[in-house]
Amino acid sequence: MAADVKPKPIPYVDLAGHFATERREVMAAIEKVLEGGQFVGGKEVDELEVALAAYCGTKEAIALDSGTVALVMALQALGVKAGDEVITPPNSFVASTAAIMHVGAKPIFADVRGDQNIDPDAVAAAITPRTVAIMPVHLTGRLADMGPIMALAARHKLAVVEDAAQAIGSKYDGRRAGSFGAFNCFSTHPLKNLNCPGDGGFITTNDSAAALRMRRYRNHGLIDRNTVGEWGLVARMDNIQATVLSLRLPKLEAINERKRAIAALYRKWLDPERAVIAPCRPIEYNTFQTLVIQVDRRDELQRHLATHDIQAAIHYPIPIHLQPCAAGLGYKRGQFPITERQSERILSIPSYPTMTDADVERVAATINAFYRGKG
Repeated sequence: MAADVKPKPIPYVDLAGHFATERREVMAAIEKVLEGGQFVGGKEVDELEVALAAYCGTKEAIALDSGTVALVMALQALGVKAGDEVITPPNSFVASTAAIMHVGAKPIFADVRGDQNIDPDAVAAAITPRTVAIMPVHLTGRLADMGPIMALAARHKLAVVEDAAQAIGSKYDGRRAGSFGAFNCFSTHPLKNLNCPGDGGFITTNDSAAALRMRRYRNHGLIDRNTVGEWGLVARMDNIQATVLSLRLPKLEAINERKRAIAALYRKWLDPERAVIAPCRPIEYNTFQTLVIQVDRRDELQRHLATHDIQAAIHYPIPIHLQPCAAGLGYKRGQFPITERQSERILSIPSYPTMTDADVERVAATINAFYRGKG
């Protein structure tokens, strides 16, 4: 390449590039829905639910319009109410804690480990007589340490709700995300490994009676066209999203493997003294929905990457307990030191299925050069 030719930008995510690889089949699937004239409810959603349940290893999957609604409905199904406490980490996307607030319960935060996932010892210390559930968040595609978490839940007779929004296909000791809790919640937002062209989500469970109730609740609480069993809401997944997800689900393993390969290349090429990628446990299969490094001078590095046409993001720069909306919960800076320290060091770097090995090498080299003073 000539010295005066500017290298192509490397975006944080390339949804348009992903679509370009499957344009014909996606458009054909969408046209089929439009030509059929049924856009809400029907076989597209039914077939997707069967496939998702089989993939995750549960009896049921309930397709919904977002992962956030999935979390709220899961807590409602457990009967979580005002005065109850739900333990969750403070370093997630706000939806995790918001769902607890929406059912009137109190979020009780437990700090995380170096891998950014909730610390089971911190969970144990947070349990009180008012605790009714634990909501671990499988952040970045890595499952939380579910062995001790499930043991704690069994010992104290607590429910577990997995926030698996970022972890479809990930495994812990051979079991897939979404197969541990009483109810488990996923997002199919465009940034997820299994994504649709809009918002979407689903719940997995082995409770068929609860699944039937959720399917009614997502559709105004209707038992049939003219009979309302309870006050419900509109939280249905539409058929266009469902048909695209059904098309993409068989490709998910290949996408996850590519994301894992990209992570392996970053481990190979990044200076481990400067850019830390949390190691994987032997029993862990991480699908790397986001590729997060922990670095010093994070904000400077992000700006440096931008000057080299490389886009990076931060997930998430302000922990939930320090957000303005959480002021009434009474938490203070310093209560969750690992979460707070990580929030100053984490940086999500490009990692998407159509990314080339050369792109990965360029990102890694640009990061290494920054810390070697050659930027």
